[in-house]
Amino acid sequence: WGMVREVSGQLSLVAAGAVSLPASKDLPARLGIIFVELSKLIAAHDPHEVAVENVFSAVNAMTALKLGQARGAAIAACAHHGLAVSSYEPSLVKKSLTGAGRADKEQVAFMVKRLLNHNERLCLDASDALAVAVCHLNQRRLARLAGA
Repeated sequence: WGMVREVSGQLSLVAAGAVSLPASKDLPARLGIIFVELSKLIAAHDPHEVAVENVFSAVNAMTALKLGQARGAAIAACAHHGLAVSSYEPSLVKKSLTGAGRADKEQVAFMVKRLLNHNERLCLDASDALAVAVCHLNQRRLARLAGA
């Protein structure tokens, strides 16, 4: 997860992290943890809107299904708090930040740190989440400029 703020066109990092899911728990329990932890973050930070990444095609169908269920738990937490949710394809997120739709995680993390003027190390999952947030702000700005 990652939260950013935009003020007068300047982006800044609000907070970022990852939800830890114990391997010892079954899938329904882990989905519940995602819902509860994101609900706590939403209550603590009071975001105005949310952006999530669409599930990419995984090599293993079961992995894709589990990712979709985790994404669903996250979206449900947002809906529970009345937040609008926008979704973006992974290639659009990468292209929005790096100029290349097939950029690797390290390239995305590098650009996230640069765009947010952040020097501390972030886990790659948090960098990915922040990349989606930055992409959302870019897309929102573009839509505003285009009059959409």
